Amino acid sequence: MQVIRAVGREAAAKKYDLLSAMMAHGLAGDKHRQRLILRLMALITTRYNWQRDELTIGQREIARLWCVDERTVKREMAKLRALGWLEIKQQGARGRVSVLGLNLDRILLDTKPEWANIGPDFVARIGGETAPSASNVVPLHRAEPALPVEPGSLWGEARARLAEEDRALFDAWFAGLAEAGVAGDCLTLFAPSRFHASYVETHLIERLRIAVRRCDGRIAKVRVLGP
Repeated sequence: MQVIRAVGREAAAKKYDLLSAMMAHGLAGDKHRQRLILRLMALITTRYNWQRDELTIGQREIARLWCVDERTVKREMAKLRALGWLEIKQQGARGRVSVLGLNLDRILLDTKPEWANIGPDFVARIGGETAPSASNVVPLHRAEPALPVEPGSLWGEARARLAEEDRALFDAWFAGLAEAGVAGDCLTLFAPSRFHASYVETHLIERLRIAVRRCDGRIAKVRVLGP
């Protein structure tokens, strides 16, 4: 999958590709998804700094752009952060607004099922390059699958999401994780080795957290422990 970095000679085309992927994803969903994607696209096209990966705009300005009240802005921005599409790069303080960034890799991952709706040329162009990522690295010794997961459980639902997103990555790193329990807003998982736990914590924890949070919005943290 191509990694979108909207800089250089092909910057304009890459921007259009990203926006096209978001558009197709929104149109394939219900009215709530369509509205959320449209609102994010409005922020990107009017206020997003592509080169610096920065979105700096206050709630009042967003409310005016979206033609809604500030409570709606707060709710919709929280949804975008929960999806992993928006990330806080610098927390606002002393009257300053927060600096946000786009998780472009996450956006492409979530919109991938709808790429074919745009056309085979788009799929070939945006999906034709393989970028170095955690999915290219496999453990020296593939972990045995963890004990069977209870159907309908939080970790069971999250595992299903992760397997659907990237089966190879799931088999290499997530299949061997076992649920240890939930305490407050934190899900704890056990890995088969310290190396396995360390690698997931270092390289894959955000993908893991997003998958879990999409299953249960009350979970804000995920930690992975080794033996």
